[in-house]
Amino acid sequence: FDHGTWETVKVKNKAQTRYVWYCETDGEKTTIYANFQGHDPNSELVEINVRPSCFYPEKTGVDYITVSGFEMAHAASPWAPPTANQIGLIGPNWAKGWIIENNIIHDAKCSAISLGKEASTGENYRSTRMDKPGYQYQLEAVFLAEKLGWGKETVGSHIVRHNTIYDCGQNAIVGHMGCVFSEIHHNHIYNIGIKREFFGYEIAGIKFHAPLDTYIHHNIIHDCTLGMWCDWQTQGTRVSKNIFYENNRDLYIEVSHGPYIVDNNIFASKFSLMNWSQGGAYINNLFCGKIANLKILNRATPYHFPHSTKVKGYALIYGGDDRYYNNIFAGDGSGTAYFNGHTTSLEEYIKKANERVGDVEEYEKVGQPVYINNNVYLNGAKAFDREEEKLVDHDHNPNVKIINEKDGLYLSINLPKGFDSFKGIIHSTDTLARARIVDQEFENPDGSKVFIDTDLLGEKHQNATGPLAKLKDGENLVKIW
Repeated sequence: FDHGTWETVKVKNKAQTRYVWYCETDGEKTTIYANFQGHDPNSELVEINVRPSCFYPEKTGVDYITVSGFEMAHAASPWAPPTANQIGLIGPNWAKGWIIENNIIHDAKCSAISLGKEASTGENYRSTRMDKPGYQYQLEAVFLAEKLGWGKETVGSHIVRHNTIYDCGQNAIVGHMGCVFSEIHHNHIYNIGIKREFFGYEIAGIKFHAPLDTYIHHNIIHDCTLGMWCDWQTQGTRVSKNIFYENNRDLYIEVSHGPYIVDNNIFASKFSLMNWSQGGAYINNLFCGKIANLKILNRATPYHFPHSTKVKGYALIYGGDDRYYNNIFAGDGSGTAYFNGHTTSLEEYIKKANERVGDVEEYEKVGQPVYINNNVYLNGAKAFDREEEKLVDHDHNPNVKIINEKDGLYLSINLPKGFDSFKGIIHSTDTLARARIVDQEFENPDGSKVFIDTDLLGEKHQNATGPLAKLKDGENLVKIW
């Protein structure tokens, strides 16, 4: 049973789940119970992994290390929630400027690469003390980290690139706060969490908390319980030119206030997006599956001064303040109709929120503005009722397929008549309304203007719709990886 989609899903490799084990530990001994399926453990090769990591500093602050060209596997990495010391098979352990590249990393019990926090800001207090929820301890961890020196000068700015990461129980890449100002690109991630060994709110191919100014691009993520999960403080983050398919869910943005950009991605799974946030910009994407939006009115989360770890404030998730431009919605259950009833400009929002004398309660009654235009809606996908320019063909099934061939990965899609002539505009800092709560522009991490004018393959375009500039009416078959 998948708790994200609330559906029962098949186990991909049943044989992989037969050889289960269980242990009991007391003060004197550890007893292991293992199912060998008729094999004799005295004559078979039996390995017991006890090391939590393959390459991981004992101390924090060991900066500027490059790890390149290794195969690393079989680490007993522990569960890595955002409220604990997040130990991975490999990781910098709260340091700055690491490069992890060109490695094959697999069979981490929990997380393969950790860019996460260390123990001084909290160590599983929810489980050991049981006096407060994990949410409260996570909130405290942010303020304590800031007090202890969390900042661009000391932590983050890592590069994780060109790695193949697979067969891990929790994550390929994980990180709370330690992932700030980093770049994650050209990684191949698959078979994460599919043994269903664990339950917890931390399982995904990539799971980041507070990925401030982090650029995640050109990754391929498939066959995971959840492809990518950006949770809390997704601010200045850009998720660009990634390919997702055969995941239970592709992308989840949770309790964040933006500004963040999701552009030129292919979301080809049956469940494309969970948007439980505000302040996002979704531009030139292909959404093939369901989209779920939700307000979160019982968990206030922090936001920061632009391009900084300094906390500016915190807020609830009211829904809206999102931008959807130049996307293709190709599946029933997707689209932007959820936002019907929202305002469409900050001016309209301010006017409605101030019609009566009041404060917080009046703002809560008005849907935050949304900015939605130039999208394509196919196969039952429904449009926002105030969208002015759109292409709608509810009866057209684009029959999207991701095809794996010997020479690479291909996208097959059939687009309706009129697609060629339906054009959007190039979006940039100048065209994207500021994120309301955070009061910050959509821009690059260095503060320069951002321009969304190249497609998934790096081709410059003037007015493309979707993630590939060469898409046209009718059948399309495009090599994408």
